Amino acid sequence: MEEKEKMDRRIRKTKKAIRLAFAELLSQKDINEITVRDISDLADINRKTFYNYYSGIYQIVDEIENEIVLAYESILGEVDLKRDLKNPYRIFERLTAIINTDLDFYGYLLSMRGNVSLVSKIVTMLKTKTKEALRSQIEMDETTADIVLEYAISGMIAVYQQWFNSNRRQSIEEISETVSILFFHGFSGILEHQKK
Repeated sequence: MEEKEKMDRRIRKTKKAIRLAFAELLSQKDINEITVRDISDLADINRKTFYNYYSGIYQIVDEIENEIVLAYESILGEVDLKRDLKNPYRIFERLTAIINTDLDFYGYLLSMRGNVSLVSKIVTMLKTKTKEALRSQIEMDETTADIVLEYAISGMIAVYQQWFNSNRRQSIEEISETVSILFFHGFSGILEHQKK
């Protein structure tokens, strides 16, 4: 049992190193310019080790996309809009907790410069999942839901990207609180919050 646990820990550590190296490279160059050798060198492993876990770069991309969507679906599954409108930070607390599990990884992922298509694909998936959750709890026509989600999700991603690319004077918790107020109460909610 102990040997298996040790092996599992080693596998997780190696995969984490590969994914972190990949995310760091994404923050520096286009996905089409990244090679398995680049990832292996940065992760301090040999190419054979890389291929023990992944068939290629796009398998890492698929894994990252799937994990982000599953984590986000988990958050959405706990959302009760009627309850959470009173305390919108509840939702963003979970989002912040996910980001905090691997701040470096998400930092690289959100500070990507030339990989707009990957971010765009993730954002599109998040919008779709949010729309499903939103429309299952409140009545809203599809056009309005699309406008709301385009504004909210794109804005949220932009704020987190800006934070990761800045000197991070505010904590991610403070950023998430501000985003949660904007998400549910708009600019007037921010003004009200500032008065307190």
